[in-house]
Amino acid sequence: MNILVTNDDGINAEGIEILAKKIIEAGHKVTISAPNVENSGKSHAITFKSPLMVQDVDIEGLEDVRSLCVYGTPADCVRAAVHLLDEKFDFCFSGINSGFNAATNVLYSGTVSAAIEANLFDIPSIAVSAQWIKGHSKYEAAAQVAMDVFNNLDDLKRLQVLNINVPYLDYDELKGIKVCKVGRDVMSIYDVSEEKEGYNMRLRGFPKDNNEEDSDIYYLNRNYATVSPLLYDVTNTTLINELKEMLK
Repeated sequence: MNILVTNDDGINAEGIEILAKKIIEAGHKVTISAPNVENSGKSHAITFKSPLMVQDVDIEGLEDVRSLCVYGTPADCVRAAVHLLDEKFDFCFSGINSGFNAATNVLYSGTVSAAIEANLFDIPSIAVSAQWIKGHSKYEAAAQVAMDVFNNLDDLKRLQVLNINVPYLDYDELKGIKVCKVGRDVMSIYDVSEEKEGYNMRLRGFPKDNNEEDSDIYYLNRNYATVSPLLYDVTNTTLINELKEMLK
């Protein structure tokens, strides 16, 4: 298959290199399109008020892979590959992100948004994220989980976005892979310090008492990798007919 690989941690991030190599080892053709610098938390932003600069680059260890360095957001990276290259991509992997993109973090994640952007261009996709602890993530385990999921999809051509998260464990230490819903937990804990100019707020994590059963956060805390299928239709279909009646 012809597979596009992108991320939000930047084109020189360790996670994207390990993921690309794992996909190549499985016998697929890989094209990389990734940001020039880290773009975490950029969600689905795109560049439209200024030109988007894109350069061909060589990545050490992946010199035979066509790699685009995009001076923009993760969603821009997908657009650049789709519009600049004479390629028909069969699938897209986004990641491996350093840190979970679980619960409501999927709304802010550049990694997840890049996967969704691929889907908007009729490319099925998987976003992959690995827990970050003291500057490290278990990228090899996350890459293997991603390939396990990918290899077990019956219909690879059906449009879909899957979100994978993997805890900080070696592959053989994982309890398994759970298909589950996205949790409602909001990453809302801040460390606050008062400065002369005002306040410094540093986002730190999730409330510890927010642990909805059958959610991604619930299973990640119990040493499972998680897979959640995502929808991006923002229409509230359950209320549309009711609203039509109200506004007659």
